[in-house]
Amino acid sequence: MSTYVYGIAPADRELPDAIEGIGDPPMPVRTVRGGDLVALCSDAPPEPKAERRDLLAHQHVVIEAAKDGPVLPLRFGGISPDDATVAAVLKEHHDLYVERLKALEGKDEFNLKVHHDEEAVLHAVLADDPDLMARHAAGRAPDGEGPEEGPSFGELVALAVADREKADVALVERTLAPYAAAVVRGPRGAGRLADLSFLVERDRREEFLEAVRTLHQEHAHLREQVTGPLPPYSFVQAG
Repeated sequence: MSTYVYGIAPADRELPDAIEGIGDPPMPVRTVRGGDLVALCSDAPPEPKAERRDLLAHQHVVIEAAKDGPVLPLRFGGISPDDATVAAVLKEHHDLYVERLKALEGKDEFNLKVHHDEEAVLHAVLADDPDLMARHAAGRAPDGEGPEEGPSFGELVALAVADREKADVALVERTLAPYAAAVVRGPRGAGRLADLSFLVERDRREEFLEAVRTLHQEHAHLREQVTGPLPPYSFVQAG
């Protein structure tokens, strides 16, 4: 049977008794040793699917194993032909895995998704540009304006909002990066300014979260959704 892999840890890592992994019924989790490293493994179900139950089970294994020290978490769906192959990979990439475990020790990931409050950002760009504000006011006057020459008011607003988006992404990174050991940019996604992952030392969690709260208070046109602490999936590869 194929081997499902949840993560990698030092060989002295002990798992909680009877910890269960993915599958229906859940597969018992074991360790596979390769030198002074172990992989957290179970038998792989015939067709692993990214269903909520199994996604949560995968993350639960990583979180439980990380309570006593760093774990290199693998994303859902990591399957190897057998335990022997897993052990061989641990030995082959030993130095890289040890380096990453040291880099992640005592740290967690926080994910931050940022988007604009559309009405608030419109007010912000108008307030920052007197000419745009004047055109906006003129367009709302009872007698209105004649045909516009050059870029339309809507086009100018769209350009101003696009510039504000770039500036706000830089603002968020500049504000929060000092509280993190590393930052990774994810794909923006529909309607998002940014999808950022921060690697944060555990003794700086509250500082980081307070900085997020302050960012929101000082920039009302920004909306932030922070998730964490999480296993540091985004930082497994050396950056």
